[in-house]
Amino acid sequence: MNYMFLLLVTFKIIKKKLTKIQEAMGLQTSHTASKQKVQPILKSMEEASDHKANPSSYESWMVRHPSALRHFDRLMKGATGKRIVVFLDYDGTLSPIVNNPDRAFMSDEMRAVVCEVAKCFPTAIISGRSRDKVKAFVKLSNVYYAGSHGMDIMAPAKPVVTSSNGKHDNTALNTTDDGVPFQPAKKFLPAIREILTVLETKIRDIQGARVEDNGFSISVHFRQVQEENYGILEEMVKSVLENFPDFCLNEGKKVLEIRPSIKWNKGHALEYFLDTLGLSSSSNILPVYIGDDRTDEDAFKVIHSRGQGYPIIVSSTPRDTQALYSLRDPSEVLIFLSRLAKWRKISCSSRSLNFG
Repeated sequence: MNYMFLLLVTFKIIKKKLTKIQEAMGLQTSHTASKQKVQPILKSMEEASDHKANPSSYESWMVRHPSALRHFDRLMKGATGKRIVVFLDYDGTLSPIVNNPDRAFMSDEMRAVVCEVAKCFPTAIISGRSRDKVKAFVKLSNVYYAGSHGMDIMAPAKPVVTSSNGKHDNTALNTTDDGVPFQPAKKFLPAIREILTVLETKIRDIQGARVEDNGFSISVHFRQVQEENYGILEEMVKSVLENFPDFCLNEGKKVLEIRPSIKWNKGHALEYFLDTLGLSSSSNILPVYIGDDRTDEDAFKVIHSRGQGYPIIVSSTPRDTQALYSLRDPSEVLIFLSRLAKWRKISCSSRSLNFG
């Protein structure tokens, strides 16, 4: 009997030590896992993407969404004879995702590369930020800007056509001249101002929560909020919107987006730019769209529907996407854009030599 008792005690001691070893190694028993707190709704796919993915799963994902860098030559072969138009997201694409959204600065190197690309191709930046804010970050006059997920666009006053045969100039465009604003959600501005006032009062006691005025949309950032407050914050935001039925709530990377419930998104903004640039009816137009956010999927879908173009997602983890190609992070975006500008200059030089 004593022997059995000692054996049982020994077994329990060994089991306890094994459990501690497993926890130290980052492992959990099924019993421990069953006691884990259920994650709030805000513990979303985008949040999970902040963690490094299993390398093998990422590689298998890249079979379906291959690297735009590795396949650059193939992409440019398909672009021969086409009119490329470049569309770029800002946060997470041209700049890294940071804890403080007011400090999402792009590097001088990235700014110089985007400027070179815009000298070669019509280029537009479509961001969830306010148009003025993203323009202040980018600081370039030869690109077009769309803020609030495409609900605030400064487009050219006339198509960028330089000759009777419909060919377009590749020199730098000065977008500070003759711009025409397009704001399909303008009638919602009074309600947006009211929501902002109510939200700022409602969530001010949640440490780390930030409300950002994007002009025609509102962002509630929770990257610096304690995890146990995620659900509380979400319910607060939802309670505010109960009094504003014309608005919807969407989720991005550690951010809740409040937007008017209208049929307008980044995909519509892409089409609007092509139309105002005088390019929508051309059969040789090849849009290149690079973005990392869920809202960029609308633009990817538009390119799919056109049957021509390169939708490129920026992601270091596997995720559902309509993109055909991928880039891992803003550093790869920098390399891709640099190669794109160089490719254009080389192809123009070769053409000049052939006609010389």
